[in-house]
Amino acid sequence: MALQCRLSGTTIQSLKMATIPISSSSSRLIFRPLPQSLKLSLFSRHSPPRTPPITLLIRALSAPAVAAAPATEISDNKVVKPQWRAAIDFKWIRDNKEAVAINIKNRNSNANLELVLELYDKMLNLQKEVERFRGERNTVANKMKGKLEPSERQKLIEEGKNLKEGLMTLEEDLIKLRDELQLEAQCIPNMTHPDVPIGGECSSKLRNMVGSRREFDFPIKDHLQIGKELDLFDFDAAAEVSGSKFYYLKNEAVLLEMALVNWTLTEVMKRGFTPLTTPEIVRSSVVEKCGFQPRGENTQVYSIEDSDQCLIGTAEIPVGGIHMDSILSETSLPLKYVAFSHCFRTEAGAAGTATRGLYRVHQFSKVEMFILCRSEDSDMYHEELIKIEEDLFSSLGLHYKTLDMATGDLGAPAYRKIDVEAWMPGLERYGEISSASNCTDYQSRRLGIRYRPSESPLTNSKKGKASLATTKFVHTLNATACAVPRMLVCLLENFQQEDGSVIIPNPLRPFMGGIELISPKSR
Repeated sequence: MALQCRLSGTTIQSLKMATIPISSSSSRLIFRPLPQSLKLSLFSRHSPPRTPPITLLIRALSAPAVAAAPATEISDNKVVKPQWRAAIDFKWIRDNKEAVAINIKNRNSNANLELVLELYDKMLNLQKEVERFRGERNTVANKMKGKLEPSERQKLIEEGKNLKEGLMTLEEDLIKLRDELQLEAQCIPNMTHPDVPIGGECSSKLRNMVGSRREFDFPIKDHLQIGKELDLFDFDAAAEVSGSKFYYLKNEAVLLEMALVNWTLTEVMKRGFTPLTTPEIVRSSVVEKCGFQPRGENTQVYSIEDSDQCLIGTAEIPVGGIHMDSILSETSLPLKYVAFSHCFRTEAGAAGTATRGLYRVHQFSKVEMFILCRSEDSDMYHEELIKIEEDLFSSLGLHYKTLDMATGDLGAPAYRKIDVEAWMPGLERYGEISSASNCTDYQSRRLGIRYRPSESPLTNSKKGKASLATTKFVHTLNATACAVPRMLVCLLENFQQEDGSVIIPNPLRPFMGGIELISPKSR
């Protein structure tokens, strides 16, 4: 979804575009580069792992594919200080540097692994030097406790003073080095499932093809023409009120949106998911911890100017943060959520007929699924999310295919991502309507979400006291259950009739007050 827009008018509260990299979920719906910043006035008149080695390969990495800290002045002596820290396993990265290097290359990441390893070695050496100084300082302090000649005491005082000053300098250098290491390491993407095809989007692998294209014996209309003739939406008025790529839904289209949302929530809740509505403004740090970049030159996030807040591009972000900095009990897992929210995306850079109409817009409604689980269960729940998506789209009678997305199309958090593309006859192509991503512990290491295994407490043999089992990071997964605008495109184009009407699929009719057909309005 990408388009540039510029609005003017009296600013009540301004939004400024910031940056999101390709996300784990619905990534190709989301992310395209934006060539320039934009200021938006809110009121404006115009414009489980299969083998142990796989578990090892996914455990260490925890940060976004871009620098996490907001832009700050960097001088020769000053390093940008990260606003939060990811629990990155630097030793694991060093011990598995060949695998990490290959993964960075396969995912077209700009992470600098050699610099990370260099900084890590420097940090270790500096830590040893700091410990040596501390030891010498303690030795001097102990010596001064005894009886000493005045000259000897003065000598120790001078030595202690020098050690203190040297230690302070070393500790300051260590803090700066740790900050630099953290920011560089946060550029390293998640590891990748071994079955993921290597290459760009064109290398993605077909998993499943469901249904077939409908044969029409009359000229096919696209959803824009259908919507105009049935008086279902108004892009022109929305462009005057809000800018391009905004829209009004009208008449039966409003009922159809509500029906899609309520039907989807009902179906997903049957599978044990807890329904949520979420905040739609979140802190920038939460956006970063979920693997997105809210500020920068190329951006897909609306960031509220002069604040640390952003509008969400997906409910994955506020749902991911709901258990931030928590230790969950193993018995509470899995936690399954289905969240409804409005989503806001700048969607710049993808003009043309392939993105016209409702296909790529700045604001839309979406139902998102999110799971937190044990590490050994995440592959299983990924398949469960994919099956739910397929069941939903099949029950609506859509023709679609599922794709195992290639390494070059994965966002930084995703270990594996499966996209669903439905046939859109008016657009004459398949278009992405959903994706499901397993992010393993990439997000949880940054959000600080752990669980404590329910195994028996360990006994300390020396003290005879029981100690709690060591906590582990949860795995997080997300999947789109219903992105409303693209579902509207699919339904209007696939179920259009020769007389200009559109048939409502059976599962949605009870949620539309029994309406079975959207018919042309009498003039």
